[in-house]
Amino acid sequence: QVQLRESGGDSVQAGESLTLSCALAGDLDSSYCMGWFRQAPGKEREVVAALEIDHSTEYIDSVKGRFTISKDNAKHILYLQMNNLKPEDTAMYYCAADDSGTWCTDMGSEYRYWGRGTQVTVSS
Repeated sequence: QVQLRESGGDSVQAGESLTLSCALAGDLDSSYCMGWFRQAPGKEREVVAALEIDHSTEYIDSVKGRFTISKDNAKHILYLQMNNLKPEDTAMYYCAADDSGTWCTDMGSEYRYWGRGTQVTVSS
């Protein structure tokens, strides 16, 4: 069974950086995608960044140039490097994975596996 556990969330000032980690336990099939989502109070969950089946990356416009998604295959950890954080980045951040063979961009939020989230709070 696949389990995901996020860590690294914190309270920071605007302009600072954080790196979120998502530890993967269990095995995913070879065709998988993984993503980082966030949900702010009163808002819908949105995908922030995704690591596609072909290992390409996708980002929403508001984080392009500031966030970087990457995966350490040896350690089975997915990362989200977040630079120049803004108050609007404040949210609960979730890691998700799916190995159905569907591309992340076609997945929406219908990933099979989810972590419990880690809170990021950015103050101005």
